[in-house]
Amino acid sequence: MRYFLDTEFNGFGGELISLGLVPEYGDQEYYAVLPLPDDLHPWVARHVIPYLGSVPQALDNHVDGVTAAHEVAAFLSGDRDPVIVADWPEDIALFCRLLLIGPADIVDVGSLRFEFRRSPGFSTAMNSRVPHNALHDARALRDFVLGQD
Repeated sequence: MRYFLDTEFNGFGGELISLGLVPEYGDQEYYAVLPLPDDLHPWVARHVIPYLGSVPQALDNHVDGVTAAHEVAAFLSGDRDPVIVADWPEDIALFCRLLLIGPADIVDVGSLRFEFRRSPGFSTAMNSRVPHNALHDARALRDFVLGQD
């Protein structure tokens, strides 16, 4: 099954702030908010931080990176061939970085495939119910891709 990914991060090349994964089918979604960096990029402070709690899961899922990595592995564990779909390369990079839980250790996750869907003219934020919230943006990406298939 495909899982649509969106992340929010602290400016270009910055730390992961939140992650949303939305399955192609079903209603089991994953959303996590990670500890905020000490020095927030001003744009992120204005456009991302106010919307982190815009989903019910946000109240219960403020987690550290290692916990989030284990939760992502558990979330995907029932699927033997998950495909992670993103429309921004940094989303894939941050997702992969999250899976690294130590200098030579990766969370217990099976094989993964990634699909980068370049989508000129489409903006997840512009089509999201809550722009710059990773879960809402992942939902917007799913709806867009499924509408194109």
